[in-house]
Amino acid sequence: MKSKLLLLVFFLTSFAAFSQEVIDEDNSINGQFDRIYRVSTSYQTYKVVDRDKYEKLKSNVLDSLKNAKKLVSEKENLLRTEQENVEELNLILNKTKLDLDTTLQKENSVSLFGLHLNKTTYNLILWFIIITLSIGLGFFVYKFSKSNVLTNEAQSNLLDIEQEFDDHRKKSIEREQKLRRELQDEINKHRNA
Repeated sequence: MKSKLLLLVFFLTSFAAFSQEVIDEDNSINGQFDRIYRVSTSYQTYKVVDRDKYEKLKSNVLDSLKNAKKLVSEKENLLRTEQENVEELNLILNKTKLDLDTTLQKENSVSLFGLHLNKTTYNLILWFIIITLSIGLGFFVYKFSKSNVLTNEAQSNLLDIEQEFDDHRKKSIEREQKLRRELQDEINKHRNA
């Protein structure tokens, strides 16, 4: 009994497996054209196509074309939008590059009397002026100290000469007084004599 039951189950499962053959149909337009060609009947060298199947195929093809056109239109709109975005970003990039160039130029230059000079040129001019002024200051300090030494020496000589002149004047006054006394003595002698 068990073997009969197994035999019955085997036949039922194999019959069910053969009866449920999976038909994998290609629903693409190409597959639909192939299917219509296969199922259509032949008359001499012509193929006879059922009108309902032809209408359904036509409707499917037109729907596919409509969807493809819609998809192309959407892609074109998206492409146009992206191109506008790219152009806008390029404008922003160019503006940013100009701003960066201007900023770098301002950073690397110094305005001196309305002229924009490179920092290196500005530094060279500045150090030239500082060195020239330092040399000039050193020259004038040297001249001042030399003049100061000469002035102090001249003042010392003046004091010496004034001292000598005072001494000379005192001696001259004393000599003159002595001569006057002698003259007065002589005059007095001549008068008394």
